[in-house]
Amino acid sequence: MSKMVVDTNVVLVANGQHADVSPECVSACAIALQAVMRTGILVIDDAFQILLEYQNKTQPKKGNRPGDAFVKWALNNRSNTASITQVPLKKHEQRGFESFPDDIELANFDAPDRKFVAVSAADANHPPIAQAADSKWLDWAPALGRHGIQVEFLCSADIQRFHENKFGA
Repeated sequence: MSKMVVDTNVVLVANGQHADVSPECVSACAIALQAVMRTGILVIDDAFQILLEYQNKTQPKKGNRPGDAFVKWALNNRSNTASITQVPLKKHEQRGFESFPDDIELANFDAPDRKFVAVSAADANHPPIAQAADSKWLDWAPALGRHGIQVEFLCSADIQRFHENKFGA
């Protein structure tokens, strides 16, 4: 079983809540979420910040879309250590979390996304972070990699296109 941290945008893309992604990207995200539910281990924080963010942007009670079903599964299994690992996060005044890397190249990292990196860094296995459509992660991935944190880009073509449109070639 492989561990995975799942960025909220993977859940939203799987739900069809991102208009600009390709059908292949939607499918890749849905498949990734199904894989975590079937044979993987989701890694989250023990204060449930990640689960709360998932819930704020989905409809897990209905569970009709792939992302909603994933959030419902995560909520139902949050105490099942065979399916979900919870890691403690300590607050840090500057970096947001103690486990977020102290690296000048990550100084402008989005504050709301720092919890995903902090969770990966706090887990002894440094599980990869599944990322769908946030193109800024392309710029941060090399610095994260130097700290043992890998980003798994599920929608390579889409994210490259978004990055080029936003920042140029």
